[in-house]
Amino acid sequence: MIVGIGVDIVDVPRFERATSRTPGVLTRLFSEAEQVNGDSRRNLRSMAARFAAKEALIKALGDSAGLRWHDMAVVSDGLGNPSFEIYNAVEGIVAARGITRLHLSMSHDAGLAIAYVVAEGDG
Repeated sequence: MIVGIGVDIVDVPRFERATSRTPGVLTRLFSEAEQVNGDSRRNLRSMAARFAAKEALIKALGDSAGLRWHDMAVVSDGLGNPSFEIYNAVEGIVAARGITRLHLSMSHDAGLAIAYVVAEGDG
């Protein structure tokens, strides 16, 4: 059963301008592990997609009260498929809403990054 859905789109050039004006914004939004891919830093298009994913997750949960950006992390498996690791307040909301699985899809092209989240429960 679908408990919630969320979608978000990010203008990549605007995201790049924001990160260049305020370099600390990436540290506020993402863990160090989210910012790297193997031995190198992720490009800003990928970071914009991860930001969209976090925003889409908040929408799928239905509320952002008490959440922090570091309460959710976008991770990838060995094939590059994205998913979430959740902690603290996000973990509590997921449990309280009976969410048993989070589905995430992300993409970026032509200056836009998009993410779509489906929150699924057993109920």
